[in-house]
Amino acid sequence: MPLVSIIVPCYNEQNTICLLLEAIAAQTYPIADLEVILADGGSQDETVRRITDFAQSHPKLKIQLINNPRRIIPAALNCAIRASRGEYIIRLDAHSIPSKDYVQRCVTELQNGIAENVGGVWEIRPGNSALLASAIACAAAHPFGVGDARYRYSDRAEYVDTVPFGAFRRDVFTRFGLFDETLPTNEDYEFNARIRQQGGKIWLNPAIRSTYFARASWGALARQYWRYGYWKLRMLQRYPQTLRWRQALPPFFLLSLFLWAIALILPFARFWAAALLGLEIIAYFGILIAGSFKVARQKQQPALLILVPISIAVMHLSWGAGFWWSLLTLPFSRNPAKP
Repeated sequence: MPLVSIIVPCYNEQNTICLLLEAIAAQTYPIADLEVILADGGSQDETVRRITDFAQSHPKLKIQLINNPRRIIPAALNCAIRASRGEYIIRLDAHSIPSKDYVQRCVTELQNGIAENVGGVWEIRPGNSALLASAIACAAAHPFGVGDARYRYSDRAEYVDTVPFGAFRRDVFTRFGLFDETLPTNEDYEFNARIRQQGGKIWLNPAIRSTYFARASWGALARQYWRYGYWKLRMLQRYPQTLRWRQALPPFFLLSLFLWAIALILPFARFWAAALLGLEIIAYFGILIAGSFKVARQKQQPALLILVPISIAVMHLSWGAGFWWSLLTLPFSRNPAKP
């Protein structure tokens, strides 16, 4: 069997890193034909020790731990690619768990030549056992939260814009280059845009499945989506044609709230601004609550009727705020993303 290199960026992932490694060790693909390369960005917790202990207790699985001095994800991926030897390269995250046949299915699709990048669907799980974490996981998988990001919920194999945790033939990185280290976030989407721009294809197969642990608090969720929005604007400088409706709505929704709020201070517009602002907010949360009924009923947790809409709102508003802040600060950026 061809050697497969699994590359993983990690930083302070002590709670999930062994879950990932155990899932890799349990793959249906021959363990002798796997290597795992973890690029650590200077973890301050027990991540490195747990990786080392796991490697010692699982000598059949080749595990290599390397340093990522830049401490950003694309740099970690590039370091790991350079250190890898496999004919096929699969990217995973330290807070993910691939299904047992994940590697086998990825390799089969790549051998069939169906696309330059192959990926699957996330099963999103809560970051901990709290009800709020469950609500955030539901929001992160809900079409109202992620729009047409099909890797979050699709059940149909198809060509798409992007996939998480891509699988590639090694020569893809020779043809299209490595991950862009000027984009600390959105590096996957940018790489896939580059592939598609040069005639390549991205294939989503829902039979390829992995578990992804969502953030466990609204604060962590807000920081995550603020980063997504901020760096999405920088990426759009290069690939404006990649903007999708799901990405455009949050900035414009936030802008509308801001404009109505400004209008409230104008005496001649105060009444209508208050009325229209109120209607917009009521309609927005009404739609989100209506869309959360199914989730609350399935999980038999009525509180999700409120917590899921709030979590989706946190995603939308944080993404929009990051986007607008990126636009406002772009002229003053020391390292703006340039073509």
